Amino acid sequence: MIDNLIAELDKGLRTVFAPAVSLRPIPGQDLPDVELSEEEKRHAAALMRVNHVGEVCAQALYQGQAISSRQPAIKEALADAAHEETEHLSWTETRIAELGGRKSLLNPFWYGGALAIGIAAGRFGDAWNLGFLAETERQVEAHLDGHLSRVSEKDRRSLAIIEQMKADETRHAQTALDLGAREIPAPFKAAMKLAARVMTTLAYRV
Repeated sequence: MIDNLIAELDKGLRTVFAPAVSLRPIPGQDLPDVELSEEEKRHAAALMRVNHVGEVCAQALYQGQAISSRQPAIKEALADAAHEETEHLSWTETRIAELGGRKSLLNPFWYGGALAIGIAAGRFGDAWNLGFLAETERQVEAHLDGHLSRVSEKDRRSLAIIEQMKADETRHAQTALDLGAREIPAPFKAAMKLAARVMTTLAYRV
């Protein structure tokens, strides 16, 4: 019990404070880093900060849901998705630094809140747990799709990262559906969208 608690605490500390590591190459790393205006760099860095916060939240959600899940297959699927989200953390963190930006100062808050939500979601049973995961990934996919139109078309490195992240999120949502996700009610979807809007607005600035 104590060993498990220490392991979960270690995951949280690494997510919030330690540099993330990616086994896959960073998408677009071989593309030339073209000259961007200061406003374009500031805007792109802020959008990447929002994406980084999203990945911090994803780590916490997956962790909380895995803690609550009752089925080994689902725990394994959540762990696999969390691994790819760790790579997303690395990619966005690297791009933020390249653009001269910084990560969100509220990352510990984002992580703690998402962890609590993940644990709570898991308490409703695996079908609802997976349904929450699928809906989260669908909303993240739509959010990333919006970012593709907001980043300068010259910024091909940022666009390559966002495109690969979107592809991964789409696959995670399909995995949840394949494992038996249940469609969550519309009011919950609306509440998730509202919470995401608050998070993205704050993360863009702080």
